[in-house]
Amino acid sequence: MKSMQFNTRTHTCAELQAGNIDEHVVLNGWIDNRRDLGGVIFIDLRDRYGITQVVFEPSFNQAAHEIGGNLRNEFVVSIEGNVRRRPEGTDNDSIPTGKVDVMVDKVIILNKALTPPFQIKDGIDVHEEIRLKYRYLDLRRNEMQNNIILRHKMYQSVRNFFNENSFLEIETPVLMKSTPEGARDFLVPSRIHKGKFYALPQSPQTYKQLLMVSGFDRYFQIVKCFRDEDLRADRQPEFTQIDVEMSFIDQENIFSLVEGLMGKLFTDILDRKLESPIPRLTFDEAMEKYGSDKPDLRFEFQMSTLNEIFGNSEFRLFQETVQSNGIITGLVAQGCGDYTRNQLDVLTEFAKKLGAGGLIWMRVTESSLDAPIAKFLSEEEKQNLIFKLSAKSGDLLFILTGPKMKTLSIMGQLRLEMARRLSLIKDDANPSLLWVTDFPLFEWDEETRRYYAMHHPFTSPRFEDIDLLDTEPGKVKARAYDLVLNGNEIAGGSIRIHDSGLQSKMFNTLGISEEEAETKFGFLMNAFKYGAPPHGGIAFGFDRLAMLFAGEDSIREVIAFPKTSSGTSLMDDSPSNVSDDQLKELHIRLK
Repeated sequence: MKSMQFNTRTHTCAELQAGNIDEHVVLNGWIDNRRDLGGVIFIDLRDRYGITQVVFEPSFNQAAHEIGGNLRNEFVVSIEGNVRRRPEGTDNDSIPTGKVDVMVDKVIILNKALTPPFQIKDGIDVHEEIRLKYRYLDLRRNEMQNNIILRHKMYQSVRNFFNENSFLEIETPVLMKSTPEGARDFLVPSRIHKGKFYALPQSPQTYKQLLMVSGFDRYFQIVKCFRDEDLRADRQPEFTQIDVEMSFIDQENIFSLVEGLMGKLFTDILDRKLESPIPRLTFDEAMEKYGSDKPDLRFEFQMSTLNEIFGNSEFRLFQETVQSNGIITGLVAQGCGDYTRNQLDVLTEFAKKLGAGGLIWMRVTESSLDAPIAKFLSEEEKQNLIFKLSAKSGDLLFILTGPKMKTLSIMGQLRLEMARRLSLIKDDANPSLLWVTDFPLFEWDEETRRYYAMHHPFTSPRFEDIDLLDTEPGKVKARAYDLVLNGNEIAGGSIRIHDSGLQSKMFNTLGISEEEAETKFGFLMNAFKYGAPPHGGIAFGFDRLAMLFAGEDSIREVIAFPKTSSGTSLMDDSPSNVSDDQLKELHIRLK
């Protein structure tokens, strides 16, 4: 029996309680589970709100019972019946409706279903590719629905916060001018303008700055952005940002605003109170102490710079490192002095795969240090090293040497590896938020022999560093800042350049000619000449933030229809081929 003539539900599958006993109700949903106990059929009926048990009993309604015998998991049905108190001893305290069930006197099969390729339940052990191919089934699972609902709640919390703080939500174009400077643009061919292309925005950066010139002093947008780059667990070709820009402000205004937003999200979503102010580290401090510009501070495990201790060392490796302005960095692993040689070899190989020349290790004894290089160090150096690292007998010391940033980064990854081995990151640890400030304005690329903007070319240098743009660009610090949660960058921003002269100097340092700057950014530079206010902002990676709030390891778990790590959609088979006629219209011929 199949019919579309059904009644609108009176309740969801999570609503019925003891107070509804003896009411006649209508429920609509999917068959979650079916049990036939000697003729009496029990079915768990599911919708996105929850589950209600419904009962088909031949003595109550024979016709309904006969249909109930044909029901299978994932059939879509509408049932009508009377709410009753469950028989004594059969309560289910794990669901809100567990004290009642519904005696069915009418059932309509709205749609039958094939047997799903995997069970619609939480904790399933099935390959992710199968889940993504049948994403519409995967999204029926409680875990996935909770993630999507959490994301919805975050949207509402964010919008309410900005509305209460006098921000305007303004949409910016999705088809824009290609201005590739960071990642690769997605290009969209124009049918009307032969040989010309739109680009999908990597961010609304230029538009939000133009909105500041337009006098909209407080802008935000929850916006789709696009980057044609290699993917990983927390990166997608299309992603969502909370985009924010403000006029007549400095960094402290941004910090205050963002801490207010995070406090609201912590309360609304995590039911936690955010301790403020959020701690701050400069980029240099973060790198030297934690080997990362997005350090995880849920555990205390700091690196130490040892150049002063070994400044006059007779050990050749340390000598050469200090003389070449490299770095000697150390880390102490408490209580790991009993690590076997095999364990140490594994860690050495770990460091080498990251690019280290090797890994120096030392066991701390009652009186000194036990290590292959111990004979090359003076007793004073050994004692100073123990003191500097606050090491105790039974600890294990690691030392890396080499170019500063590369060496610090490798030690930072070794720090995280040791934290995993020592189980220092507890599941119930309080979330750790951190501001990282004073980033370098530029990073040098050896291959192309030029500077690139570490953030983007509209980031303002610190006032005191402007003169260095002409002489020592590598020493210029930016008025830029990142917000880090549990070792993940969740937001980044800066105070922008609002003066066309300074912006021209920035382009010049980046090797962007006047002609190239005019072609790519002339519209923005021209706008600055008509009275641009001082302004700055920040952008949150919304998918990553939702992932962390949901306790997941991949943003695919908080996106309804994500792409795979190779940028494909297994469900609808995109990207896909298009017809020759479509290509011809767009003036494109494939080689």
